[in-house]
Amino acid sequence: MATTAVVLPKPATPTTAGWRTWLTTVDHKLIGIQYLVTSIIFFIVGGLEALLIRAQLGAPNNTLVSADLYNQLFTMHGTTMVFLAIMPLNTGLANYIVPLMIGAEDMAFPRLNAFGYWLFLFGGLFLYLSFFLGVAPNGGWFAYAPLNTCADRTLTECVSAGLGRGMDYWGLGLLILGISSLAGAINFIVTIVKMRAPGMTFNRMPLFVWATLVTSFLLLFALPAITVAIIMLMFDRIAGTHFFSSWGLNPQLYGDPLLWQHLFWFFGHPEVYIMILPPFGIISEILPTYSRKPIFGYAFIAYSSVAIGFLGFTVWAHHMFAVGMGPLANAAFATTTMLIGVPTGVKIFNWIATIWRGSVRFTTAMLFAILFIAMFIIGGISGVMLGSPPYDLQLTDTYFVVAHFHYVLFGGAMLGIFAAFYHWFPKMTGRIMSERLGKWHFWITAIGFNLTFLPMHLLGVLGMPRRIYTFDSEMGWNTWNLVQTIGSFLIALGVLIFAWNLLVSLRRGERADANPWDGGTLEWATASPPPPYNFLKHPVIKSRYPVWDMGSKVETTPDDPAEVERALAHLPAPTIYPLILAAGLTVMMIGIIYRGPWLAVTALGLIVSIAGMYGWIRQISILPEEEEEEEEELEEVTH
Repeated sequence: MATTAVVLPKPATPTTAGWRTWLTTVDHKLIGIQYLVTSIIFFIVGGLEALLIRAQLGAPNNTLVSADLYNQLFTMHGTTMVFLAIMPLNTGLANYIVPLMIGAEDMAFPRLNAFGYWLFLFGGLFLYLSFFLGVAPNGGWFAYAPLNTCADRTLTECVSAGLGRGMDYWGLGLLILGISSLAGAINFIVTIVKMRAPGMTFNRMPLFVWATLVTSFLLLFALPAITVAIIMLMFDRIAGTHFFSSWGLNPQLYGDPLLWQHLFWFFGHPEVYIMILPPFGIISEILPTYSRKPIFGYAFIAYSSVAIGFLGFTVWAHHMFAVGMGPLANAAFATTTMLIGVPTGVKIFNWIATIWRGSVRFTTAMLFAILFIAMFIIGGISGVMLGSPPYDLQLTDTYFVVAHFHYVLFGGAMLGIFAAFYHWFPKMTGRIMSERLGKWHFWITAIGFNLTFLPMHLLGVLGMPRRIYTFDSEMGWNTWNLVQTIGSFLIALGVLIFAWNLLVSLRRGERADANPWDGGTLEWATASPPPPYNFLKHPVIKSRYPVWDMGSKVETTPDDPAEVERALAHLPAPTIYPLILAAGLTVMMIGIIYRGPWLAVTALGLIVSIAGMYGWIRQISILPEEEEEEEEELEEVTH
């Protein structure tokens, strides 16, 4: 396998981009970096919330935080990690890498791509505005009824019951984030289906692209469920309807709290695969690269992702075994839960077979990938255990469940994302992250993670309920809770080392060539970081690992500057209008929460949204001879 020789003029990098560039860019690479940086910040915020939770539970009868503040931390930690950290981290990686992997010059809808990012940023800020205003949501990240409703109560009564405006912020914030995710999903589907390089059939697509495609379809079909549920919830809270529950005495007005659970988990369980499938794809790219051999069972891994996506919509009610659905429904959902373990197990055996007898290089990325497999196996086994209704009935709402989903989402998704950073950081920045700091990050994270979450299985069996903010010393849970708290601070130390490694390597990291890891997929056939146009000409694909096959024949050096100009001419111009539209939609939500005179704010947001939409439509329909005038207008707006 020959390393690709690529010589290109040094392109503009994120470190040289001015602030106006970040506000107006529609380049998928810069938008991907925006997603990654923003979601890392939210990940750190969510981690700090977790540290406060663990500090409160580190000793019995602790009074570090009050019960209400604990509920706020608990709610915002789960919401942040799911919607503001793991999902957008996957989106950021896919934004940057997928167009390069398929030989596209950009995403299919670059302006829609920018719009999705700004909605994500403003949606996250909107959620955290509730914290600064002292009304953070406290009904849990799952927002079960009646913890989420406020029907038949005045605002004063609702606030005194702990059901105030915080859950309004939660519901409307998730609506904003849902629009962002839908925009991204549609964009990825069209990009992957319509913009692949010549010769890149579906059976030649990189497995990370496969995972992104399936994830996008999952979002497309799962998000409507929670969108409808939140709209119904907001009617309950604002208009006094009774979809989910009622605080009144009229039995004719009582809603069904289980309706919320069905709608939420019809989204919530596919959401697990929305978070874990992209890391599956990441691992499927990393293992062949550092084992120096093609992936074992490509077709099985690709089509098992499709099977997981389909079966993911048939298992939602295994979260509801304890609500009294009856033996027939429990048996049906237990069966589908066992079935979905088959395509997941196929992936694990294929990953192990890929490593087997390979020429393995134990880089930091490879170590995290191997740890991912081990930790995900533990999470998968505990998931199969909870898929049995009698077993689940004993352990539901205990710390055993907390251990299970953290082994899946942190031991799975986040470890895969850490591996992706070490693997693709050279492609994004032209520098290699420190392997010495990376190994420290790996070992501290591995030890801290297992110290934190492995004892939770035992505590769950011993009967410690989840969602409690303190416990008595006589319960026998003291030692393991202290161990877990120590482990959580070790995880925080590992994340701190990771963040430091990112910052230091960005400025002083070892220079990377186009293909420092001798990777075989198409993103390694262009410069590091890539030029704005990605590829001067669409490469012709003849196999699943085109760089390995073409070797030194891969040549993207522009001989004629006019060719570069022609390549750049196909890219859309920067625009401020997606930002304006996203800001307007967010401002509209604030007026909806406070109502009354605040509806004027909603009207203002509507005006801003219309202005952004008008500018957007006008820009995409502009005539070629008007381009120079439009650029001058854009410069004035950004000033």
